[in-house]
Formats: sequence, C-alpha cells, structure tokens
Amino acid sequence: MADNNYDAIVIGSGISGGWAAKELTEKGLKTIMLERGRNIEHVKDYVNANKAPWEFPHRGGRTQQMIHDYPVLKRDYPLNETNLDYWASDKDSPYTEVKRFDWFRGYHVGGRSLMWGRQSYRMSEIDLTANARDGIAVDWPLRYAELDPWYTYVEKFIGVNGSRDGIEVLPDGHYMPAMEMNVVEKDVAKRLKEHYKGARQMIMGRSANITEPLKSRTNCQYRNKCWLGCPFGAYFSTQSSTLPAAVATGNLTVRPWSIVTKILYDKDTKKAKGVEVLDAETNQTYQFYAKVVFVCASTLNSAWLLMNSATDIWPDGLGSSSGELGHNLMDHHLGVGASGHVEGYDDKYYYGRRPNGIYVPRFRNLNGEKRDYIRGFGYQGSAGRHGWSRDIAEMNIGADFKDALTEPGPWTMGIGGFGEMLPYHDNKVTLDKTKKDKWGLNILAIDCELKDNEKKMRKDMLNDAIEMLEAAGVKNVKGLEGDGSPGRGIHEMGTARMGNDPKTSVLNKWNQVWDAKNVFVTDGAAMVSASCQNPSLTYMALTARAVDYAVSELKKQNI
Repeated sequence: MADNNYDAIVIGSGISGGWAAKELTEKGLKTIMLERGRNIEHVKDYVNANKAPWEFPHRGGRTQQMIHDYPVLKRDYPLNETNLDYWASDKDSPYTEVKRFDWFRGYHVGGRSLMWGRQSYRMSEIDLTANARDGIAVDWPLRYAELDPWYTYVEKFIGVNGSRDGIEVLPDGHYMPAMEMNVVEKDVAKRLKEHYKGARQMIMGRSANITEPLKSRTNCQYRNKCWLGCPFGAYFSTQSSTLPAAVATGNLTVRPWSIVTKILYDKDTKKAKGVEVLDAETNQTYQFYAKVVFVCASTLNSAWLLMNSATDIWPDGLGSSSGELGHNLMDHHLGVGASGHVEGYDDKYYYGRRPNGIYVPRFRNLNGEKRDYIRGFGYQGSAGRHGWSRDIAEMNIGADFKDALTEPGPWTMGIGGFGEMLPYHDNKVTLDKTKKDKWGLNILAIDCELKDNEKKMRKDMLNDAIEMLEAAGVKNVKGLEGDGSPGRGIHEMGTARMGNDPKTSVLNKWNQVWDAKNVFVTDGAAMVSASCQNPSLTYMALTARAVDYAVSELKKQNI
C-alpha cells in the first residue's frame, strides 16, 4: 500500500510478531510487519547451516577481536563465529547496566525464533494463581481453562514433540511422538521415580522440533545445528512456520530495517493512529497508519517503545498511567546444577545429535510443602559420552593415545536449574536520556537483580541436583554454582504486565493497553509472573488469543 495505510501493524518479527502476522493476515487484515534489522530468508540465508567445524576459520570459537567488539555477548555461549551475525551489536545498540543484566538480542527478521532453545512448556493453574495465593504483585487476569485451547492451537501448528506425563504442575499438550531418552537417561529416570515415589520425575523434554513431517516442513534430522537456521524447517521459527503462512494469504508486507520509534497516539479518539519509523539504513523517517497495532518487539524493546511514545497526556509513555510501565522485570535464574560420571554403560552408545534434553518439572513448594522461599524451579540436562576430542592426562602422544581415542569416553550426566524470579516493582527499565545508540535514539537503562527469595532458592537448586544424581547412582557428583546474573536465561518478562485493574497494570486480560484500546502487547512484556518453565509457548498462545479478540472487536467497531 503506497499510501502507508494498513489494517494492522505488527512491530517485531520474532516468536510473537510472527504469530501476530499469521493470525491477522489469515483473518483478512492487510498487515505490515516492521522489523528493525535485516531480512533473513528461509534456507537461502542459513549460510552456515551445513558447515562442519573445520570449515570455520577458528573452528566455531571466538577471537580476541570478537571479545573486544561484544563486551556483553562474551559473557556466555552466544559469542562464537558460527552465527555471530544473528546477535545484535553491543556497539551499535548499547544499554546502561545500573546493575548487571546480560541482554542478548537478535535484530533481524525472525528475531530470536532462529536461536531459541525450543523448549515448549505450558504454564499451569498453579502458576497462574501463584501471585494471588502468595499475596504479591497482581493476580493474573486469566486462568488455565482460558489458555488451554490456545496452547493446543499453537502446538498443533508449530509441532511440539513430547509425551503426556500426567503432571499437574506441567500440563500435557498436543504432541508429536517424543524424542527418545538414551539408555543412561532412561535408567536414571527410572531410579529417580522409584527413589522419590513419583514425587520427582525426569521426563523427556518437550521441544518445538517436529518428529513427523508437517506441511512443507521435514522432520528433525538430529543434526543439533538449530541455531544456525534449519534448511529442513524442522524446528519452529518465524521463517519456517508463521511467516510462510502469513505470506500465503497475500495480506502481508514485511519491511526490514525499520526501527519503530514511537506509537502515534490520537488524544481525541484515545487510540493509536499508527507508528513512526526510522529507516535503519537511510535514517529517513516514515509514518504508517493502521486500525490496530501489535507490539511484539521483545520484552525490553517493547517497554522502550511504549516509554518512547510519551505525549503531553502520558509523559512517562503510552501505557504509563498505572505507574507500572517498565517495572516488574523478570528472567529465569540459572547457572546452578550438578554433574557426574555414570558407570556400567561402556558398551552402549547412541546415534545422531538429539537437539533436546531431559526435563525435571518443579517439585518444590507443592502439596503443602513450605520452604524458606516461595515458588520453585525445574532442571534441564542430558546424559552423554565424552567424545574423541577429550583430554587423556596419562597419555598425550603416541600409539596408546591414538588407540584410546578410537573408543568414546565415559558417560556423564548433568542437570542445570531454571528458577522462578519474582516480579519486583523495583526491578525495572527506564530511558537513559544521557546516552544514545547508533541512530541517535535514547537507550535503555536496566536496573534488575536477584533478591533474597531467589538466593534462598538457589541453595535448593544446588543441593537437590546433587542429591538426585547421587540417588540415581551417578558417581563423583560435583555441584555447579555459576553465574546467576539476570538476563542469562534470555527469558526477559514483565515491564508491561497484564491485570484486572488499570490502576495496577499496563494491559487488560486481552493484552490490550488500558490507555489505548487498539494497541496490544503480546510478547514477554505482558507476563505477570514467570513460573519456572520456558515461556515462549505462552507468548504464542497469548498472541493468538489477543488477535482473535482484537479482530472480533474491530468487526464490532469497538476499537
């Protein structure tokens, strides 16, 4: 549309934005999806997807120049040469750390849907009633029965492999056949179930890797190169799944290199009339207009956009009337776990590289148990054999060394915790108006930390991991107490929470901004609490649900 007028605008093209675009276009709305970074085309632009380690100049590692150029990304695994261009530049897009927060972003079509861990779990009724039960923050404005059909709708479309395990705190969904545990994992799972009489269980992870063909997508080939982009389309991403569906309608326009700098608010209609965009390549400014706006820029960027959309009516940003915009920032805290050796399986091996692991659902503070903290944690992990690249201290040269490397090494088993972080009002983001990014825009200041509840929980995360592995017969178990800095989970949540009351929340139960009824925020910013499960499936369900409501309201001329 040359006149820049559309029925709907979607800001962001990641997990939530892709779903918003799919749902809006399939319901007949002419939609433009605005992405601040470059375009990445499915298959064609996965330039490293089929490379072997020796085809990278530094075998996939990191260089001193990379460490210098990416002072934040270097803090964890994302900094490596295999997919460096999938991660946002620390130099071009800086942020202020009032307290340490590791912010790992992807600015391109598809966003972090290309690099996510694909673990796909539902929140439970226990999670959705937790704030009300504990008397903290605000209550979720919906319950599991309202989300259940939307979880199923999403799972059927994206393809999730898993098993129906009948665990109350981790509701079952609609699954393709589960990936298989290896022999050690099966035995450890059996021993844990017996030892704890079913109170703690180890199940196969539920991941958005298809194990059967789905439409034009080929089932997983067990290459475990997902974060390079999958030429088979075997894992869910915007490129493999929602974008093709949206394009097929003929109703979608995708505009990369488009930084949305503000939502244009009309004080007469009390609605948004469109957005202002800065072209990231030319620095030209454009405006696009629509009847409805979906903000899916990822939690912190969505908060930034709402705050940057300040007017004389809302001096602290669109959606700021409650005083909660930018507050209640959460992530999952991790870096705590245990590992050890497993004896007696030296005649066993496995084939392929399974892009999924095991999962231990939350078991703390359930069924009347009360620890010295509230909420809980789960574990992810796997068992495997040391490869041929291992170091053998006793032999470092000669025939014996070569002979030893013709056989795989010992089995190990490891698990790492993912703990729930509470929604504290003073964990927040604000606009730092003293510093600007490459495009002259004010940057975010992030002020977030773990507090006593999380610190107490981490003690159990460590001790329980050691105890469980030892109970399962794992030898030489060692605990790991690593860095728990917020951001490391790459599960940013909160900053524009949903709620029942416009005085204490930014969004209503339909993800609709109280202050502008045709603006919807459906990414992690909307989360009211974090649970301890990976959250992306919930973002997708909330997005599909919100679009259904928005289009219904449009037809009724209510927005």
